[in-house]
Amino acid sequence: MENLSISEPPPQQGGGPGIAAPAQLPPQMFTTAAQLLDLTDKKLMVVLRDGRKLVGVLRSWDQFANIVLQSTTERLFALQPPQPSDAAPSDTAPPRGLYADILHGIFLVRGENVLLLGEMDLDRDDLPPPGYEQGEVALVKRLADEARARDRSRDKARARKLAKLGFEGDAAGEIVLL
Repeated sequence: MENLSISEPPPQQGGGPGIAAPAQLPPQMFTTAAQLLDLTDKKLMVVLRDGRKLVGVLRSWDQFANIVLQSTTERLFALQPPQPSDAAPSDTAPPRGLYADILHGIFLVRGENVLLLGEMDLDRDDLPPPGYEQGEVALVKRLADEARARDRSRDKARARKLAKLGFEGDAAGEIVLL
């Protein structure tokens, strides 16, 4: 494929002398939602701004990058609590965790909520993520909620300390009122 830019005139093609072919941009020049064209009917993982991870087949999209996923599952991740029988974990050992999938079916996602989007490798799709094993949905959900609550309280405490030093964060108003 030719390396074309927007500023270069299109090459002359057929049509005889003096008749220019219509200008066309190469596929890599598409921006925003038009890039989804190549991903249509492929299995994707979508990470949302709230941290949820969705896996599904892209069926439709629009100019705002709103997407429709079919056969969608939400994949939850949580670290396993340390077992009393476990030896002291080494710093180099990968974290042991659990994951669970919740079936959602057809799922509509607003484009502004998409943080990351990528095509799944179908050969590795059924393999568990490295360092994780499949767990019971209720247990994984409870562990993930507890971890999220711990992170939220840690972030609030950190923001309070920064506010005392004169720094204001995105949610400074919320922290002052709490």
